Amino acid sequence: MMQPKFKIKKGDRVQVVTGKDKGKKGVVKRVFLDEAKVIVENVRVVVRNVKPDYKHPQGSFTKELPIAISNVSLVDPSTDGPAKVGYKMDDNGKKVRYFKKSGAVL
Repeated sequence: MMQPKFKIKKGDRVQVVTGKDKGKKGVVKRVFLDEAKVIVENVRVVVRNVKPDYKHPQGSFTKELPIAISNVSLVDPSTDGPAKVGYKMDDNGKKVRYFKKSGAVL
């Protein structure tokens, strides 16, 4: 079975476009290709309560939950807002991602 192709990769700066965290920006920490979800730092942060032990002496910890890849958009550094991304060939014949409005290459 072939994996779906997404334009968002680990390390990209994205902005949440829908949901409770709408407008928040962060860097992608992990991409789940089979589930079409991403984990973005400081987005969808929850507190998990656990029994206190050596690892969690206070009895709780925070973690970031995955968010659907369709709910985030790449951030164009020139406009500092969400932008659409396309593919094109560069001078060396390599396929690269670029912002459609500004033409800047990622």
